[in-house]
Amino acid sequence: MTTTSDKTVDAITVEVISQSLGGIVQEMQNALFCTGYSTIVRESRDASCAILDPSGRVLSQFTVLPLHLGAFPACVEALLERYPAETLAAGDAFVVNHPYYGGSPHAPDMALISPIVLDGRLFGFSASIAHKSDIGGMVPGSSSGQAREIFHEGLMLPPVRFMAAGTVVQEVETILAANSRTPELVLGDLSGQVGATGLGAARVADLCAKHGADVVAAAGERLYLLTENRVRAALAEWPDGVYTGSAKVHSDGLEGGEPIVVRVSVTIAGDRASFDWTASDDQVVGPYNIRPPLVRAVCSYALKCLVDPDLPSNEGLTLAVESRTRPGSCLEPHIPAPVNTYMPIANVAAEAVFDAFAEILPLARMAESSRGISGTLAHLDEGGRFPRVQYELPAGAIGARADGDGVSASKAHVANGTITPIEIIESEFPVELVRFELVPDSGGPGRHRGGLAYVREYRMHGEGQFSSRVGQMLSAPDGREGGLPGSPGATVVNPGTPHEHVIVSADGTYRLHAGDVLRREMTGAGGYGDPRTRPVDEVVADVLDGYVSVEGARRDYGVALAPDGAGCRVDEPETARLRAAV
Repeated sequence: MTTTSDKTVDAITVEVISQSLGGIVQEMQNALFCTGYSTIVRESRDASCAILDPSGRVLSQFTVLPLHLGAFPACVEALLERYPAETLAAGDAFVVNHPYYGGSPHAPDMALISPIVLDGRLFGFSASIAHKSDIGGMVPGSSSGQAREIFHEGLMLPPVRFMAAGTVVQEVETILAANSRTPELVLGDLSGQVGATGLGAARVADLCAKHGADVVAAAGERLYLLTENRVRAALAEWPDGVYTGSAKVHSDGLEGGEPIVVRVSVTIAGDRASFDWTASDDQVVGPYNIRPPLVRAVCSYALKCLVDPDLPSNEGLTLAVESRTRPGSCLEPHIPAPVNTYMPIANVAAEAVFDAFAEILPLARMAESSRGISGTLAHLDEGGRFPRVQYELPAGAIGARADGDGVSASKAHVANGTITPIEIIESEFPVELVRFELVPDSGGPGRHRGGLAYVREYRMHGEGQFSSRVGQMLSAPDGREGGLPGSPGATVVNPGTPHEHVIVSADGTYRLHAGDVLRREMTGAGGYGDPRTRPVDEVVADVLDGYVSVEGARRDYGVALAPDGAGCRVDEPETARLRAAV
């Protein structure tokens, strides 16, 4: 990509090109969601799109998944190591999903990268990453809490050419289909990615035809600088110093039975920030590991939250910061350490950053958020070749902040995606959802209440199995500044019956039969501040909304309530006594 001097591109043109690039990636994203074959793409929206420059720097990303800001450049870097720029041509497309020999967060996240070639020169790349419903491995859905190495997690491809001159390479497509329990969905979703990246390449070509490729390239360089300068300006206003933070995954790393702790030391020096993660725990035997490109993306995410959520998602977010990890740690594991349950570690890394900045930034002060209880339900069709994989993205809840309540039934931090609608699940899988609701008292009590967990119960209409992705839950998400923890989650088969069974990591894959009920209760988020200081009227409102029980109001908040027709009234003398007694 040839660039001209920044002086040749005026501010208005830079902004027009910036908005145009943002519109292109959003159009790509919409196309990908609308053409998704699997519910994981079409409904849960576990995918994102980006435009990158020839060296793999992100020009623009539609931020559905913040971690992909680190994954896209790593994928392109690996591509260019194997395919020099001069060998790339219009109509080519490359697929990569290898966490170590590429940049994918885990093997089910498959990147599709199309070079943008204008007048015989490489201008950049149009790219997408989308989660695949199954790429082989130990269990349906490919992600198992029992994985001990990445070779347990399914087919992995370093960058390979998937399309040449607009034609699919049949050998690669055949390999993909032969290694999936859901070949039609995998190839269908991959076709959607081909369409989305092709659309992006065409739109960028149109943009360059309108403004000139050199002008668009120079505007891109200017966009990096503008974003970097905004980050640096904010950093320069923060007090210089070294700030430490930590957070832990509340389930174990499988062997050893201990929670995994992520630690960060952030140094602010003038207009620069350095993130040192080297004191974090060693890599674990189970799949709770994450690669360094995603750790860098966590740093960018945290700064975007604290500086300006409207900052563009481009390379400029990373230019003012440094990130250092330690080889052999859970943030830079040695191959072949498994990584399929990477998201809890990524979220914990984000919470460690906020914990570090809480000393100087009110916006960073919040209780711990909860993580979804991950797992995959597979339906074993009689006479069918493969199971039907019901892959959902579970949501947890967001922790209370210093200035407000948390968010219930929500993804937190770098996780994203939507909860699959009941109607979609029941129309596509042989299962009935008999319960879907918030769990009272699950949000950590505090001056500001943590977000509530939700529970779903599924009644099986046939044979199936559930494969857990998480280790044993050891504790609940913590509160802060006197706030109390949220509730621990659990996955239970046939709850409340003589055949009740709580699924733990040691179960691996648990067999289900027609009529069985599978209950999946997520974890609640932590509260912030002393719950006895929460205004009484807010506690009453929570009780009336069903968020807090009458018993919970008395026990946790010191608010005594008595029945009053269809509602309740405050027993003021008893409330005063309860609150004064603490």
